[in-house]
Amino acid sequence: MKAKIVKNDKVMIITGKDKGKTGDVARVLSKEKKVMVNGVNIVKKAVKPNKKNTQGGIIEVMKPIEISNVVFVCPSCGKPTRVGISIAKNGDKSRICKKCKVAVKEQ
Repeated sequence: MKAKIVKNDKVMIITGKDKGKTGDVARVLSKEKKVMVNGVNIVKKAVKPNKKNTQGGIIEVMKPIEISNVVFVCPSCGKPTRVGISIAKNGDKSRICKKCKVAVKEQ
């Protein structure tokens, strides 16, 4: 399944412990239907000492979120909205905001 949310899109979390937070998409995991959002869903992880981290200890890592738990935030109107696909007469496809009907620029 091809996701309508792509890397560098601004999204808002709609469920879970980080509900209401916004951030930019760092990575899209399309096979797993998950996204990684900067600054959201940070968990602490215990690591053993190794060559990179000689001391070990507790580190913070970013975990992926289900793509259904995030909603796209339109850059022009600033509201959380769905994303649609618009096909031009010459056959070019572009993503559009469903609320303001403005084309979303690819970053």
